[in-house]
Amino acid sequence: MQLLVSATSAHGITDTSGPGWIEVADGRIVASGPGEPPRAADLHVEVIAPGFIDAQINGAYGADFASATEEDWTRIAERLPSTGVTSMVPTFITAPIDEVCADLSAYAQRRQAVAHREGTTRLLPCHVEGPFLAPTRRGAHREELLVDPTPDRVHALIEAGGDSLGYVTLAPERAGALEAIATFVAAGVRVSVGHSDADAASVAKAADAGATLVTHLYNAQSPLMPRSPGVVGGALADSRLTLGLIADLHHVDAEAIRLTFAAATGRVMLVTDNVSAFGMPAGEYELGGQTLSVVDGQPPLREDGTLAGAAVRLDDCVANAVASGASVDQAIAAVTSVPARALGLDDLGHLRAGAIADFVILDSDLRTDQAWIQGKMAFDRTSLTVGD
Repeated sequence: MQLLVSATSAHGITDTSGPGWIEVADGRIVASGPGEPPRAADLHVEVIAPGFIDAQINGAYGADFASATEEDWTRIAERLPSTGVTSMVPTFITAPIDEVCADLSAYAQRRQAVAHREGTTRLLPCHVEGPFLAPTRRGAHREELLVDPTPDRVHALIEAGGDSLGYVTLAPERAGALEAIATFVAAGVRVSVGHSDADAASVAKAADAGATLVTHLYNAQSPLMPRSPGVVGGALADSRLTLGLIADLHHVDAEAIRLTFAAATGRVMLVTDNVSAFGMPAGEYELGGQTLSVVDGQPPLREDGTLAGAAVRLDDCVANAVASGASVDQAIAAVTSVPARALGLDDLGHLRAGAIADFVILDSDLRTDQAWIQGKMAFDRTSLTVGD
């Protein structure tokens, strides 16, 4: 099917938004440009953007990825396009190394099995968050399972994950961390600094060793202080690092969101960090074998009151960033071109010729009206249906 779409405000065609158009054929964008389309459009919309990439999600719709069944994975992948998410990076949190390796092996097989399933959110190489974290900044992770990144543990993860392991979060102050970063990077696995009490100098050393990301900036990491910049200060100052940010207004205040976009222009990557409670009513849910409680309007919490992931739409994170002071261009880039670049996804995150035809149609509040995956409609809010 060939389709020409024009928009009053098109994102991802050039570096700035404005009137533009895309032409789609055989699941790819075959042509695009600013201004008026070369012929009458088949569809005209107000706002078009590349499909959103959620680079950190632990589960949704009642299921934690670490224990999800095939039906759970299918349900999540079918429903996430309604939030603008056309590609996701499933996250597996701290567990014994053999369990994490089992999760990675199972995920690698699952990605192969669903690679050509139409109309569902794409499964990208996953994220392993732990167990190489700082006990003092463990957040919702179980302290007794935190360990150093020894060569044997690092190689076990690399072997189990293969090309389905995208990135690993670790604390650079742990014994052997810098060597582990170099090993991961040499194997094609990206490294993110997170759950860390490191000082800014240690963050810089991690970047020197090859780390390129920071996991949920401000949360579970040493703060920015005037004489001790910590992970936050080191992350904001180092242009080599892309910064994950949970803009649900619970994990990070609106002023901090505004500051981050101003201080790290082009390096902010909005993520949900959603857990199984997303899309579900208030109640009790699971994250990495631990019970979480959710009250309407509040983020998930462990029994001790610790924040434990989020339950927020990614398109709402975009709107929250704009309401906090980021420009629309910045906020949309933070879920499209920035994560695509940070994760090495050359054919996602933009609407130029050659890209996979994943795109979203947004309303004036930046909510998802339609989501298209490989040139086929996966969600249409006007008819409240999932699937083409």
